[in-house]
Amino acid sequence: MSEEFKSGFVNIFGAPNAGKSTLLNALLGEQLVITSAKVQTTRHRIVGILNDENYQVVFSDTPGVILEPKYKLHQKMMAQLKSALEDADVAILMHDITEPIENFEAIASSLNLKVPVVLLLNKTDLLKNEAEITEHKKQFEGKYPNWTILPVSARNNTGIDKILPVVLTHLPEGFPYYPDDSMSDRPVRFFVSELIRQQIYELYHEEIPYHTAVIIDAFEEKTALIVIKATIIVSRETQKIIMIGKKGSMIKQLGINARKAIEEFVQGKVHLELFVKVRPKWRDNENYLKEYGYNP
Repeated sequence: MSEEFKSGFVNIFGAPNAGKSTLLNALLGEQLVITSAKVQTTRHRIVGILNDENYQVVFSDTPGVILEPKYKLHQKMMAQLKSALEDADVAILMHDITEPIENFEAIASSLNLKVPVVLLLNKTDLLKNEAEITEHKKQFEGKYPNWTILPVSARNNTGIDKILPVVLTHLPEGFPYYPDDSMSDRPVRFFVSELIRQQIYELYHEEIPYHTAVIIDAFEEKTALIVIKATIIVSRETQKIIMIGKKGSMIKQLGINARKAIEEFVQGKVHLELFVKVRPKWRDNENYLKEYGYNP
């Protein structure tokens, strides 16, 4: 470890669907967290660790800011965001550059940040030219003169290389928080449940993904393969019918898609069994939320 080793917590905040999860994957160079075009895909605070001989950056992907939580689930998500606000050494704020500055201002003021801020104007690939990007950047610089403002495209990896050098200037010297081979503080079975949930977002439409939770009932590592049993929780009987599909066609396809994604993640063979259970109003039930891992 070098004499000037830096370490710290860099937490990523923004509106739902601003591109936070895509950014974390780009910064780590790995597909660690699930992404989807649908909003509110991220429900937990997920840590991704970037290790180097000179630094350890502990990034956190956080749920998108919900200014008016509708369910207890939303309140739990915002509690995780609050904990990320409390331990941040640096805050990365993300804003979809195609959205009005007014949308961002409400979120920024709700966070009340007291640490150095790097504001990423994301999705620059959706704008026509550089002049448009520069115009947006100037608008934000006028409003937030003390922040570092970088136009990026997390999806296309444009401008991502400029983020880490800025972050490192603000990080304190210190010792690493995690072993140098760690990539996250979450166990493999957490990521398995997230990968199944990502396939639900991709396969099913409308409200179905928002009514589902995924529980890993069994995760057994055998000699040649990993046996996984998972239960998908839905809110209503009609949703269970949609999840399963005609003659089981949808749940079968979900199983195929999820197994492929999990095998890629664990780099091994997987046997996956999926079950569907109805738990009415689980998103507002304290006991269910605890059981499904939504703490605090």
